[in-house]
Amino acid sequence: MWVAERMRSEIAGLGRRVIGLDSSAAQYVAGLHTAEEEVPGLDRREALQFRRIQLLGTTGTVVMAISALGVGAQPVHQNPVSGLAVIGLFARVPTSMLAMCMIGVVAVVTAWLLLGRFAVGGPGGAPWHRISRSQLDRTLLLWVTPLVVAPPMFSNDVYSYLAQSEIARRGMDPYVVGPATGLGLNNVLTNNVPTIWRDTPAPYGPLFLWIGRGIAEITGDNIVLGVWAHRLLELGGMALIVWALPRLARRCGVAPVSALWLGAANPLVLFHLVAGVHNDTLMLGLMLVGLEYCLRAFPTNPGAEADPPPRWDRRAWTLLGFGAVLIALASMVKVPAIIALGFVGMALARQWGRRIGPVFLAAVVLGVIAAATTLLVCWGSGLGFGWIYTLGTANAVRSWMSLPTALGIITGFGGVLLGLGDHTTALLTFTRLLAMAAAAFISLRMLVATWTGRLHPIGALGLALGAIVLLSPVVQPWYLLWAIVPLAAWATTPAFRVPAVAFSVVVGVLEMPRGAEFEVFQVIEAAFTTVAVSVVFIALTRNALPWRYRSVANSPVSEKSRVDAP
Repeated sequence: MWVAERMRSEIAGLGRRVIGLDSSAAQYVAGLHTAEEEVPGLDRREALQFRRIQLLGTTGTVVMAISALGVGAQPVHQNPVSGLAVIGLFARVPTSMLAMCMIGVVAVVTAWLLLGRFAVGGPGGAPWHRISRSQLDRTLLLWVTPLVVAPPMFSNDVYSYLAQSEIARRGMDPYVVGPATGLGLNNVLTNNVPTIWRDTPAPYGPLFLWIGRGIAEITGDNIVLGVWAHRLLELGGMALIVWALPRLARRCGVAPVSALWLGAANPLVLFHLVAGVHNDTLMLGLMLVGLEYCLRAFPTNPGAEADPPPRWDRRAWTLLGFGAVLIALASMVKVPAIIALGFVGMALARQWGRRIGPVFLAAVVLGVIAAATTLLVCWGSGLGFGWIYTLGTANAVRSWMSLPTALGIITGFGGVLLGLGDHTTALLTFTRLLAMAAAAFISLRMLVATWTGRLHPIGALGLALGAIVLLSPVVQPWYLLWAIVPLAAWATTPAFRVPAVAFSVVVGVLEMPRGAEFEVFQVIEAAFTTVAVSVVFIALTRNALPWRYRSVANSPVSEKSRVDAP
């Protein structure tokens, strides 16, 4: 303990002497050292439990990958397993495959929750033995690999990517024509697009369609190669998330393993970003890497106000500019990423002095970089600015997870029951406008909190994105990751971590494997089978897996570690 106290004192003093940190920043550095170094690794019993958890999650993803041959989002045409003697049989037993998929999903979610015992800590935030970064990386690789080689699951969006990219390749404007008009109803790519999206233009940014056009040049009408190409692109985005998240976590005093557990090994990431092949992976990866480079430019802690303001050298301006460009590029995949620049700007203004003048100066600097990047992408891709007019394309769907949409539908249904008529559409317009105003107000509050130093820019960004997602007219399961992934690098208390875990578990378990509805009897039979298998599994492994927390008194962790570790 004396050695630990001595090292904390030395690190705090070093922070004050070398980089001019204030007292709060020095405490942050010292506390981070404690969190990283004093939490012990796994003992022999825990290491065995950890390997079993790895095996449970891997088994779950393998089971999901096999079930995807029957209930995955397989293409209507060019299905490589259609008609095969053995593998083709899976598509003829959808109820069994649905049960198999549900069992795999529950196994992965269970493994993830148990893994949290070794990544986050015990009750009340007390640290338990923690796995290393390499152990978590290997676990993530084991869980991801089966889903990478499986057919797409939980969504058909990748087929829309292929069709819209082919429209761009043929020289047409994907922001004006949909797959049915641009490619024709008899085109093999159009036939794989869900009916609701065949006549709608692309809602994605020009950078994504620019990349998609290049993929279309290579793969042509080959759907399997096209899906693989987009999956490789999203795996690149996943790599960016895994690279940036631990670095952002260290800035917030959060253990990198804890951040990666919540933000990268999350079931929603595995199910929807990896298995679902969504371009949100690329958006999040670019945004987080850009945020990391922007914060590297800060001479002092982003939450601190320097007096006098620190001098910015050429290296700092280069890092800031590069990070801002990456964030702007992320918004050219999906627009919501641009909000990250606002929080960088507020942290920058605080560095220059907490006055209105620096706020406008930071807005001008970052605004010019973002505008120049956007103009370059729109002009270089030849796709122009049509994406501005298609941002609301997804609003045609009534999403059960959207708070304003659910409120409007429930209120409209109540009016019908009371004999007042069906005013659902009018009510949806009102509730959605009210929710948009509320989301804007919360985002403004988070910006101000960043400027005043009350919140770290990473945490404030996550909270603002959470409000934007939950109050949006349409909420898809993977949209939740816009908030969960940044918050994973900042949230240390149960008040923030528990809701993120709860959302991830509930949404991950309830979502259907191909984004489509099954018959009620199929869902009931599959759910009953899943519950029965889960109960038997828990009974058989009650002593083999860490279903219960070990007593803190029995854990060989020092009292000082219990206090300071995240």
